[in-house]
Amino acid sequence: MTRSVHVPSELFDSRRYGFAQIAVIPTPVGNAIHVSGQVACDADRNIVGAGDVGRQLQKSLENLAVALASAGARLDQVGALRLYIKQSHMHESDAISGALKATFGDNPPCATWIGVASLANDEFLVEVEPSVVFLARE
Repeated sequence: MTRSVHVPSELFDSRRYGFAQIAVIPTPVGNAIHVSGQVACDADRNIVGAGDVGRQLQKSLENLAVALASAGARLDQVGALRLYIKQSHMHESDAISGALKATFGDNPPCATWIGVASLANDEFLVEVEPSVVFLARE
């Protein structure tokens, strides 16, 4: 089965860096949607919410929603998230929790918060990586 790559106009095209933002793998029972870790960048690679982990998480989740929508999926179909949080901002749990609650309300996915020394750009404070989303064949 062949992987297809999605490149939504709202996200930066990462293929020139050797990776896709969204890859869809057809399976016998439906599609498996894989999404790269999302950060607080706009389509032109401008950082949104510099210095504000809550705002960066909110933008990262917005980007995740765009990525999933490009493959026909939604945030409420994500079973788990891995949050890579810059160690210097791990103590800002209220801002992190606030962004998660604002996005998911009373029906959140599972989440693991992982403190890291750095991310791909020193200004990134958080990166969100979802579990694989499966869409059943219709």
